[in-house]
Amino acid sequence: MQTKDETGTVVATRYWHDRGDGRIQCDLCPRFCKLHADQRGLCFVRKNQDGQVVMTSYGRSSGFAIDPIEKKPLNHFYPGSSVFSFGTAGCNLACKFCQNWDISKSREMDSIMSVAGPEQIALKASELGCKSVAYTYNDPVIFHEYAIDTAIACRELGIKSVSVSAGYVCSEPRAEFYQVMDAANIDLKAFTEHFYHKITGSHLAPVLDTLLYLKHETSVWLELMTLIIPGENDSIQELEKMTQWVAGNLGSEVPMHFTAFHPDWKMLDKPPTPIASLLTAREIALKNGVHYAYVGNVHDKEAGSTYCHNCGQLLIGRDWYQLSEWNLSETGACISCGAQCAGHFAAMLGDWGAKRRAVHI
Repeated sequence: MQTKDETGTVVATRYWHDRGDGRIQCDLCPRFCKLHADQRGLCFVRKNQDGQVVMTSYGRSSGFAIDPIEKKPLNHFYPGSSVFSFGTAGCNLACKFCQNWDISKSREMDSIMSVAGPEQIALKASELGCKSVAYTYNDPVIFHEYAIDTAIACRELGIKSVSVSAGYVCSEPRAEFYQVMDAANIDLKAFTEHFYHKITGSHLAPVLDTLLYLKHETSVWLELMTLIIPGENDSIQELEKMTQWVAGNLGSEVPMHFTAFHPDWKMLDKPPTPIASLLTAREIALKNGVHYAYVGNVHDKEAGSTYCHNCGQLLIGRDWYQLSEWNLSETGACISCGAQCAGHFAAMLGDWGAKRRAVHI
């Protein structure tokens, strides 16, 4: 793909068609926005310009930073390593609880102050010693072309690519996108159509289809995250169904992260998630056959650490983003019983720690 325009102006896209009724339809995600001349989609960054869908945020970012890989969250993809993170503006979902609403709901393109092309990002990540680059903060589905070009540039320098996404994308662009990704954290927001429709303005089925595709048709390392919201997606019944589906359809080795909600954006009436709710979700997942289940956005070393699914040995000590014990062999096996821990591991634990560092390009 060579659609580059590193000045931050528009680039042509390919996933759309003319409806023949004076509108064109964006076919990137299942929202299928139907656009009159000069109209933008819900994501705001894709627009009908001169009879084609263009992306208006290529090469423009809401900021760059180095994070611990555990913040994505990915606990089984080179633990302790640093990841170069960036996003753009806009989103193709309308989550009432959005924790990054100042970025994902931005309608002021001029607020995106950082400008950098794919090669610049790859070179900077390499210069700073990052193991990977993450397309995050807002959903990379909507900056499809920018993310793909950056991933290609990163691959040429031996840098991995990580997608942090809600997985709400159509099949053809999805295949193109994940062909150049090495790992993904997909936000499985709930396990009912009611929640997806009412709270996010989307649908559950396409997300499940993305999960099945990633697990069974790609080599992309996959982990899941669910933000547990009191009274919305935290019932025992729903957690049972979700975790049973994950274990039965994706397999026991896909890690699940249950993270704490805090009131934000248009959901200020809900209380923060009690840690007991996170621990309950984790216990249900483990009971239903998920080998690796974690709590997030809270300090709980026991529930945030990795254990051998075979003998129970503590493999990776973890308190939020701070790592401690490391009991894996150079091949990623338990030092006690030799059972393989699922994931991608270096010979030694990374030493980036919990720090976050802003980066200017």
